[in-house]
Amino acid sequence: MNPNNPHLSVVIPVFNEAEVIAELARRLHEALSSVSDDFEVVFVDDGSYDPSYALLTDLHKQDSRWKVIKLSRNFGHQVAITAGLDAASGDAVVVMDGDLQDPPEVIPELVQKWKEGFDVVHAVRKKRRAENPLRRAVIFLFYRLLNSLAGIRLPLDAGDFRLISRRATDIFKKFHERSRYVRGLLTWVGLRQTSVHYVREGRAAGKSKYSLTRLVRLGLDGITSFSNVPLKLASCLGFVISFICLAYAAYIFVAKLVYGLHPVGYASLIVAILFVGGVQLIAIGILGEYIGRLYEEAKRRPLYVIDTTLGVTAKNDDADAHENTHNQL
Repeated sequence: MNPNNPHLSVVIPVFNEAEVIAELARRLHEALSSVSDDFEVVFVDDGSYDPSYALLTDLHKQDSRWKVIKLSRNFGHQVAITAGLDAASGDAVVVMDGDLQDPPEVIPELVQKWKEGFDVVHAVRKKRRAENPLRRAVIFLFYRLLNSLAGIRLPLDAGDFRLISRRATDIFKKFHERSRYVRGLLTWVGLRQTSVHYVREGRAAGKSKYSLTRLVRLGLDGITSFSNVPLKLASCLGFVISFICLAYAAYIFVAKLVYGLHPVGYASLIVAILFVGGVQLIAIGILGEYIGRLYEEAKRRPLYVIDTTLGVTAKNDDADAHENTHNQL
């Protein structure tokens, strides 16, 4: 590796970002050229149904350093990142979103930290512009909840925008779990890690592809991948409810035997039954989340299926690569 001209890879998952691609390519080229002329950009088209893939193909025709992996369908943001990391060949790999909320101009700062000897450099959002306050508050609370539950110390307010050394990338590629929380896995790797701070801008165009449902699913993946505390909480809650029920049963027994009272309260009895039933259903739901993930792991399906590649060959044995003649462009 030449530290003055390192070979850099940038991995960008793309899903219906046709309105942004031209501006993204322009700003990205300027940012990367200021650091090195030996770079590659690996776009992962995650099942787009707008003109995104055609625009990415044009970029590749103009400059072979712009490479494309087209997945056979939409496999999700975290899997698309994984596909890009599997294919990236740089001494260091930058992962960023394709909507320009992650500004390419931050890349030189990430590279500088890497040159100082860090293996993972997290881009931490010090401010979020043009984002719904409620959504911002929920994300803020989630990061802190996850940190309190997880067995590792995750960087607060850091998304998937980060730089990863070749050593850390090679370690990450050994992980094969299906329910992936990439930012957590890269923190789990350990090695030398640090952060740089930036202002997260609003989307350059279009709408967020992360619906509330997808955000909740990502949050569940993060919690269940790095913590079994919910299972322990369900057990503790069961013991507490059992103790309360036993105490109430003792009260009824004493009241009847000693004082001859006949405790009444049909409504309170029904409320107690419904409450205990609700707790049981919650506990079963928590168990179901973990068992469902075990079921997914047991099937051992490929993480993703590649339809076409332009300028790059997939390197992950888990990927079922069906490369047609377009990969010769």
